[in-house]
Amino acid sequence: MTSTPGTAPGTPPGGQSRLRRRAGTAAVAALLLAGIPVGAAVSADAGTPKTATGPQGQKLTVSATTGLDPAEQKVRVQGEGYGLTTGIYVALCKDNGDNRVPSPCLGGADMSGGSKTSQWIVPPGDPYEGDLAQAFGPGGTFDVEIEIARKGDGLDCAEVACSVVTRADHRAAGDRTQDVRIPVVFAGQDPGDGGGEGVDVPAGTVSYKSAADFTTAGKPLDLLLHPDSKKLYVGADNLPDTADVDERGLHVLNPENGTSESWISQAPGSTGALRASAAARIAGPLPGDGVVYNYPLRGVGSAKSGDEAATGVWLAGSTITDIAPGTTPDTVLVAQGATLSEIERATGTATRTLTLPGGTQFAADPGRGALWYTDFTAGKLHRVDLASFTVSGSFDLPGGSGGMAGFTETDPATGAVWVGVGRSVLVFDAAGTLVKTLVGKDLARDAAFDTASGRAYVVWQDGGDLSDPANDNNGTLTVYGTEDFAVAAKDLSLPGNHSQAGAASLAVEPGGATVFVTSPAEGKITKLVRQVSPLVTRAPADLTAKEGEEVTLGAEAEGTPEPTVRWQVSTDGAQTWKDVEGATASALTFTARTAQDGYRYRAEFRNDVGTTRTAAVTLTVTAATGGGDTGGNGDASNGVGSTGSDGSTGGDGGTQSSGGSTTGGSDSTGGSGSTGTSGGSSGTADGSGSTVGGGVAGGTGTAATSGGGSLAATGATVMSVTLAAAGLVGAGVLVHRRARRRTEGAL
Repeated sequence: MTSTPGTAPGTPPGGQSRLRRRAGTAAVAALLLAGIPVGAAVSADAGTPKTATGPQGQKLTVSATTGLDPAEQKVRVQGEGYGLTTGIYVALCKDNGDNRVPSPCLGGADMSGGSKTSQWIVPPGDPYEGDLAQAFGPGGTFDVEIEIARKGDGLDCAEVACSVVTRADHRAAGDRTQDVRIPVVFAGQDPGDGGGEGVDVPAGTVSYKSAADFTTAGKPLDLLLHPDSKKLYVGADNLPDTADVDERGLHVLNPENGTSESWISQAPGSTGALRASAAARIAGPLPGDGVVYNYPLRGVGSAKSGDEAATGVWLAGSTITDIAPGTTPDTVLVAQGATLSEIERATGTATRTLTLPGGTQFAADPGRGALWYTDFTAGKLHRVDLASFTVSGSFDLPGGSGGMAGFTETDPATGAVWVGVGRSVLVFDAAGTLVKTLVGKDLARDAAFDTASGRAYVVWQDGGDLSDPANDNNGTLTVYGTEDFAVAAKDLSLPGNHSQAGAASLAVEPGGATVFVTSPAEGKITKLVRQVSPLVTRAPADLTAKEGEEVTLGAEAEGTPEPTVRWQVSTDGAQTWKDVEGATASALTFTARTAQDGYRYRAEFRNDVGTTRTAAVTLTVTAATGGGDTGGNGDASNGVGSTGSDGSTGGDGGTQSSGGSTTGGSDSTGGSGSTGTSGGSSGTADGSGSTVGGGVAGGTGTAATSGGGSLAATGATVMSVTLAAAGLVGAGVLVHRRARRRTEGAL
């Protein structure tokens, strides 16, 4: 456990010297809860107290485990069968799964004996008994109350799986025999939405990997994935070290494989004559297909796939430093240094012009009628009202004064403006308030937004100067949530992507499944694909069945690539696990046997990203009841047992024999009914099969109590049997029904 905030571990209240002596430094340091690798699954009914079984038969019961009050909930925790030579802790902790440390825990280490969030239980006569800890009762029992909450001390049970746990105390920190855990769920959470236990990475971890490099578009400068045609438009310059081809222009690529579909290399120059021109910045898409773009130095052109050359106009004034769609379909917004203009694309005529104190680039937010203009030199961010074409606000740009200019982009969903300055990204809300500063190890160069998932993608480039210890020639892709700015995917290294030959840019497919990143220095576009480690969407629950009943456990998980599944079983309270042979379907179906009582089962899902397991569930097998009154085909009218249904037991009128035949009663009639014994291990009426539940009107037969426990013909005890089939039953559904056909048990 973590220490109580503001209190040094080992400091007793009120200066009680006796407690101070008893809670010495060594004990205090060791009181940190180190791990709970093994636990037992909870019992079947979520609305009742839950009980778990430990590796040495310990029983742990928690009075309430679902719908708990997030602010504070008192729960009663009882145990029995714990070792009388080892002390234990009782607490609420993050449940990291088998053989994982449960950390953090709620409340901190109790050094005063007065904690309400954890309890320390010790053997009778233990030196700590009394003020700091209470003693076990007879038979290793305890009965305590703790107060738990959804969040506190670094723990948030809405974000991670939590359990009420027991474990050996600090004097036996490596002892795993006292470890038992019972999952708990607070109000507002769905017990089935835990996502499973991630083994190597957390369940549902998002990451990206390189799927291909496109080298068919020269030196890529800008990207746009067309929303209608789905074609990848690339603004490119010439790559000097490639043969004799001048690769300047607008390239149109197939985003699946990077093959070139079109290359528009010509655009009108200052005299109107066509010439080879690079495509420096892409303003935005044209309806259906095609883009509007800027070509050096002052050209504004438009083209689509298949065009021989671009159409365009050449503007007067200084070099264009930024471009974006205008307020009407026929106009475009253009920055020429600190001068902002809206021009007609057909003629180049400026319809509106505004001069700011300084600046070079901007980002338009047409949905909110705003434009954000950055002046990196002066460290200012100006808001322009697009309706009046006037400055409606100016804001400080921390770190922007003299900082390396990166990018200015607006999030169309939230209206936030993201500004890259040096190794930081400054995020302002739609009102101009700085709400977040994101710091990276490289230079912030471009950002793109996926409104479908609420994610922001930022590409960072290395400085490329290897004489600087901060540089390594590798860039980075990062992904953030646009509402909370939390990291939404693992950072991805971009080897060789540095800023010496130009700024990187990126484009994101709607939904975020694919991202394209340029590397001008390498003359390539890297296609990145999203991967997600398995996330459990349906999980099995504890199940109680009668001997001989067919049971089904089901589970499902989602992930990219699609995960595979295998079922596992533990016969020793989750100490060890082994695969169930052949169980690789979403449903595991088998016949329950008394030998399997207490077995634990789980589904393990795997893909290239990671491995995720469902919480272990417990199978409870009870004895079958006899009497022939609930099923089977046994005839109870005159004491003559007709042939029962094959594979049925007990009350179904018969048990399975070694020869495969079953009988509903004796061959006798009248008052001399046969006596059926437990499990059908013997029978007096017919040596050809087991006689179970043969008592009928006028007979003396007794009901079987554990039908199917042995083979009638041989008397051999049925021990552990293997899985015969894994039925394709709806995932997540728990079914048990009378077996109408013999199936083998799942180990």
